[in-house]
Amino acid sequence: MDKDLLQRFVFDDFPVRGGMVHLNAAWEAILERRAYPEPIRGLLGQLLAAAALLASTIKYRGSLTLQVQGSGPITLMVVEYTHEHTLRGIAHWQEVTQGSFKELVGDGKFVITIDQSESAHRYQSIVPLSGDTVAEMLQNYLTQSEQLATTLWLAADGACAGGVLLQKMPGDSPDPDAWDRVTRLAQTLTETELLTLPNADLLYRLYHEENLRLFELQPISFRCNCTRERVRNMLRALGIADVDEVLEKEGAVTVHCEFCNQRYDFDRVDVEQLFAAEVSPVVPRTRH
Repeated sequence: MDKDLLQRFVFDDFPVRGGMVHLNAAWEAILERRAYPEPIRGLLGQLLAAAALLASTIKYRGSLTLQVQGSGPITLMVVEYTHEHTLRGIAHWQEVTQGSFKELVGDGKFVITIDQSESAHRYQSIVPLSGDTVAEMLQNYLTQSEQLATTLWLAADGACAGGVLLQKMPGDSPDPDAWDRVTRLAQTLTETELLTLPNADLLYRLYHEENLRLFELQPISFRCNCTRERVRNMLRALGIADVDEVLEKEGAVTVHCEFCNQRYDFDRVDVEQLFAAEVSPVVPRTRH
């Protein structure tokens, strides 16, 4: 089957577009960094697949972040997908339990953020959680915010995450039944098919009687953008008083990246260098 690949497609005879994604090595790289209980693992994998699919529908240079903040056993899920087709994700939970997405997350908020790295423009939308599944939550948001009918099918297990997206584009269709037909066919998909069938086989199984145009396959990889310099900037933002307090208590300042579990250590010398300008301000020279 296809591994870590995103592929877009359009129907030539009516205004409907779609996308398919399979995550294997990238998904396993995320799971290697934290032991997620099965129900939480499944929902996080679905959200990662959804981020890749949603990113395929917009033009941007930067990052797309999906964040679910809940009041249930799952308190937070965050996934990030970049225009370079890299992704990362984490989940926080209070207890291990079984249940549906709605039961595990409870009431809360869904936040979508698009950071445009080149223009420094940032778009963010915050809406109440609505839907019994990850797919329903995203469908409800997209239908309301973009006024474009959108449907998703998502699945994830311990080895793979995958999904299919269909979106009805603006414009009159010469085939008024096309949208209902293509979505009804996609509803026959099983989780096993989503996770195991290569793109070409799955699309042929669903739409061999339709005229489809496939776009280039886009490889996806896990990558975290944390760096020591980013952590240094974060510590500077905290301020010398707060950092010194940690230094006095712990003997060093240690920061763990939640996404990749990378550890960054700062001893007293590092901290002094970090705040050198504040500790020993430069005295301007006087002309005589």
